[in-house]
Amino acid sequence: MNIMLAIMRRELRSYFLTPVAYVFIVIFLALTSTFTFYLGNFYERGQADLASFFNFHPWLYLFLVPSLSMRLWSEERRSGSIELLMTLPVELWQAVVGKFLAAWTFTGLALALTFPIWITVNYLGNPDNGVIVAAYIGSLLMAGGFLAVGSCISATTKNQVIAFILAVVACFLLLLAGFPLVLEVFSAWAPQVLVDVVASLSFLTHFASISKGVIDLRDLVYFALLISVMLYANTIVLQLKKAD
Repeated sequence: MNIMLAIMRRELRSYFLTPVAYVFIVIFLALTSTFTFYLGNFYERGQADLASFFNFHPWLYLFLVPSLSMRLWSEERRSGSIELLMTLPVELWQAVVGKFLAAWTFTGLALALTFPIWITVNYLGNPDNGVIVAAYIGSLLMAGGFLAVGSCISATTKNQVIAFILAVVACFLLLLAGFPLVLEVFSAWAPQVLVDVVASLSFLTHFASISKGVIDLRDLVYFALLISVMLYANTIVLQLKKAD
């Protein structure tokens, strides 16, 4: 545990030694504000909630999170530092989890910095803060899912651009599975059981459920399983690359 936390702290510190962290945070905050107050018609809706804020999170994460995860292992492989890491008395899974937790913590920090929007909606009205807290939890879990997928893909290539593109495609497919238009296509010919299975694979379905204020055990299990499976796959990929 101490080794894993040490890797997490080292990785998290490295974000702030380069402009990457600051650029990511500025872009994330700028986009969330723009989408909430302008594209989301925050004032025109006349409702004291943050639906217009959270509705855009899946699509923001679709591009921003892969830009963060693409460097997790691609850069290590490109620079050759992964060989040094593998010679240290560190279990591979500890390195995988440590680097993932650092990226997830950093994303959580960027998400936490959106608190002025929460303050604004409380100033203008009386929102259901319980629903908002649940939506924040759902957003953080969804970000973890995006990161786990991106981290696994990053381990497969030395090229960060390729890692970014593949992660965007993979995450887009996981979002698309819960899109109403896709589900309608399946429901036109497939039994309801299959439609439910397709929907259950989607980030969108589980995030939408939590963002309504209902923290269902099934949604928590989905994100926990997704993250665990992707991190396990990440470890397997690195082991295979080590054997090459």
